[in-house]
Amino acid sequence: MNADDFIEIPIDSAQPVGMFDSGVGGLTVLKALRERLPGEDVLYLGDTARLPYGTKSPQTVTRYAVQAAGALVRRGIKMLVVACNTASAVALDAVREAYPGLAVVGVVEPGARAACAASRNGIIAVVATEGTIAGGAYHRAIAHIRPEAHIKGQPCPLFVSLAEEGWVDGPIAEAVAARYLEPIFSLPEKERPDSLVLGCTHFPLLEPAIRAVLGKGVRIVDSAATTAEVVHDRLVESGMLAESGCLGKARFLTTDDVERFARTGTRFLGTHIGPEQVELVDL
Repeated sequence: MNADDFIEIPIDSAQPVGMFDSGVGGLTVLKALRERLPGEDVLYLGDTARLPYGTKSPQTVTRYAVQAAGALVRRGIKMLVVACNTASAVALDAVREAYPGLAVVGVVEPGARAACAASRNGIIAVVATEGTIAGGAYHRAIAHIRPEAHIKGQPCPLFVSLAEEGWVDGPIAEAVAARYLEPIFSLPEKERPDSLVLGCTHFPLLEPAIRAVLGKGVRIVDSAATTAEVVHDRLVESGMLAESGCLGKARFLTTDDVERFARTGTRFLGTHIGPEQVELVDL
């Protein structure tokens, strides 16, 4: 952390919600947020120059997260959404300490709550990056909400690359999904999960391939919609909902290759992002 990171900026309801991820995966959270809160402006930062966070040490992820948060705070935001499972798993406390008074929402706890509600037999699988699984954040969050639950974690690092390249269905994606998931979901019935948490914001794009491997009997949980609901509730509680009544706007920042961010981000967001909408920044 740098001394400049410990700053306080006046907050009001007209400011945007800030959001960051290591890349474009967090745009799945932005999409859910815009569906739930269409009147809110959003400022999104994708730290594409340093992705993926999932293979970095906790110390490095924490440093990156505080820097990314600082870039958004200095531009004026009323709330911060850490739309990265790895950063949510290891860096939330550090971000909150660096920017006291700023509401900070991660994606792990909302995802854990949704998984606990979805599971009937209490056996829950979590697929995520190596860093998120190794850190055990989902295990702790699920155990806190549902102590009797059994959690089976599986790192799926290739899912990130597949999502970035747009290879989200078909034989290649399904073969990778099968390699990761079959050891868990081929267990005897009494040990087999009945729900699966997509513990990385890239992974919702792989849902067609995952569903093809698992069939219809497993509930797939995406934390994006649940996170958007948490953001809504926090804004209501604090009286910070946007008051304009107009459709909110999204602005985008990236740390590398504006053209690629716009191209890949369009796939994740589901609506067109033009390069002119993306600003290159240096953290």
